[in-house]
Amino acid sequence: MTTFDLDEYVYGALRGGACGFLLKDSGPTLLAEAVRAAAAGDSLVSPSVTVRLLRHLTEEPRPTAAPRPAPPAEPLTDRELDVVRLVALGRTNAEIAAELYVSLSTVKTHLSSVQLKISARNRVEIAAWAWQNGYARPDP
Repeated sequence: MTTFDLDEYVYGALRGGACGFLLKDSGPTLLAEAVRAAAAGDSLVSPSVTVRLLRHLTEEPRPTAAPRPAPPAEPLTDRELDVVRLVALGRTNAEIAAELYVSLSTVKTHLSSVQLKISARNRVEIAAWAWQNGYARPDP
């Protein structure tokens, strides 16, 4: 939680493994939701930051930008890609389970497998990877 609404702080925090990013003016309700999300293994980013973050992730790379991450050594299964897409669209594990007609533990298993395959530390990094690699479209 910070008062600094600066993109470089957001990117640095999320790349450093933060499970969310809130501005201090977000209010107590959003803070409580963020704590619950973190406790459940989910993440929450301030709505005012989310649009900028997603825009940044989907921009065409500038010539001086770092190269895109290498594809995973082991390809993701179709079902893992379904889970990744829904994570990138902000769905909770319970919502993913309901939408894909699978159990909550199956969703968690897929997320663990994806984390290993793409070397992500948390679901925020999974979502970032999905946006960077074009898997975050609402209905492919």
